[in-house]
Amino acid sequence: MSPALVVGVDVGGTNIEAGLVRPDHQVLGRRKAATPAGGPDAVLDTIEMLVGTLGGDPVAVGVGVPGVVHGGEVLTVPNLPGWIRPIDLATELTKRLDLPVALGNDANVGLLGEWVAGSAAGAENVLGVWLGTGVGGGLILGGQPFTGVHGAAGEIGHVLIRADGALCHCGRRGCVEAYAGRRAMEHTVGVMVGAGCVTSLHEIRDRYGKARLTSKVWARALAQDDPLAVEVFAAAVEAIGIGVANAVVLTDVDTVVVGGGLAEKLGQGLADRIATAAQPWLLARHARLRFIAAALGDDSGVVGAAALARRSGSC
Repeated sequence: MSPALVVGVDVGGTNIEAGLVRPDHQVLGRRKAATPAGGPDAVLDTIEMLVGTLGGDPVAVGVGVPGVVHGGEVLTVPNLPGWIRPIDLATELTKRLDLPVALGNDANVGLLGEWVAGSAAGAENVLGVWLGTGVGGGLILGGQPFTGVHGAAGEIGHVLIRADGALCHCGRRGCVEAYAGRRAMEHTVGVMVGAGCVTSLHEIRDRYGKARLTSKVWARALAQDDPLAVEVFAAAVEAIGIGVANAVVLTDVDTVVVGGGLAEKLGQGLADRIATAAQPWLLARHARLRFIAAALGDDSGVVGAAALARRSGSC
């Protein structure tokens, strides 16, 4: 009898990834599509299409979405347009796919993937920091995923680091994400270019045929020591460092995993920079605290979403 396959779906601000995952967390097949801007129905259509093209006769589906998830409902999604009210995504997908569906926050499932099969394997207390269009996070506490009462635990991107600071896409001011998400960094670059600063970021973007300043664009500009890219990215790392330090003081974790698109491009060097930025804000020296880059790349969210489906009893 062949092992039961589960589909893991990772909904990001830029792309939606889907993959067939075996019980040993190996990904057999993958599909990707751009994340549509038409709201929940368009995202559901895209997920349905990706799952349908994977084949493999899966027994369940796990999905990670970039927002607050509770009881199968997506309560809020700050970084996707058109998500203006809660939606029971799990029930709707179950109807469309005729398969059981488990739903979680994208950073939570990304960390879950790293915990079951990546760089956090075996760790008891972990903070995940996921850097992409926004800044997501997740927690493993006492050897178990911890999502909190309303599914919002670990939201490092919405930890406030500056009272009355920059406006965040969530509607509040001073969040880590208001300084460190790709969306926020791109806005800052636009403002500074409008004020007369010069950068190669937009030239690199156009050369790669991208519509936005993607992680690949940032990585290339940083490799070329573009002055504006270096300045804006340094401010982002400082903001992340403060937020991470606050979370470490609160939870006393011993491992910080850095994942997401930027980590995929910049690797352990980014994790090391965040460690350095966090150090001055820690309450005490943490001899066992380690900062490590995610090991699974694009597969973190796919593997984690599939693991969520298995752990939830969906298969």
